[in-house]
Amino acid sequence: IFLLNSGNKEITWMMLEAGAETDVVNSVGRTAAQMAAFVGQHDCVTVINNFFPRERLDYYTKPQGLDKEPKLPVKLAGPLHKIITTTNMHPVKIVLLIKENPLLAEVEALQKCYRVLDLICEKCMKQKDMNEVLAMKMHYISCIFQKCLTFLKEREDKLDGLIKSLLKGRDKDGFPVYQEKLIRESIRKFPYCEATLLQQLVRSIAPVEI
Repeated sequence: IFLLNSGNKEITWMMLEAGAETDVVNSVGRTAAQMAAFVGQHDCVTVINNFFPRERLDYYTKPQGLDKEPKLPVKLAGPLHKIITTTNMHPVKIVLLIKENPLLAEVEALQKCYRVLDLICEKCMKQKDMNEVLAMKMHYISCIFQKCLTFLKEREDKLDGLIKSLLKGRDKDGFPVYQEKLIRESIRKFPYCEATLLQQLVRSIAPVEI
């Protein structure tokens, strides 16, 4: 109750890191995020919806089954977790987070990271308590990682070129067309067509011309 009334993001984050469950419901069938939204504490909702336990990512830093190597090198877990838990989903912000970390801004590292993000997306959709929001977020970040890969491989200006492309506005009104196309492309490539969230996004975006 204190958490919801105070709207304290730091306390919310501390409780989540201590192991608070986000999908447990109260006596009226509402989760913590739903109750926070009900009382208008939208910052708390954002923190809850963007929380991803580090242990869930660390799972991929250990060889599983017959694998001899982990899917994610230990050194990449920290930088990737920072991006996964960010609440700023602007594509330029994500590219900047990649660019500022030398461990991430390499072709092989980005390849490993986006594949792990795709695995997490799949798990979010196939688990008993489906989490479409987190699945879409993982897919979206994966798409940006893959776009970074393209620029690292094909462009001399590398990630700087991607940032410039994302920020450049068209001549007549300054609208960032490349950025809009990247976001739409990521939505279009979401592999789970039955997802309610995807259908809502498509209905909202489809009638709007660039």
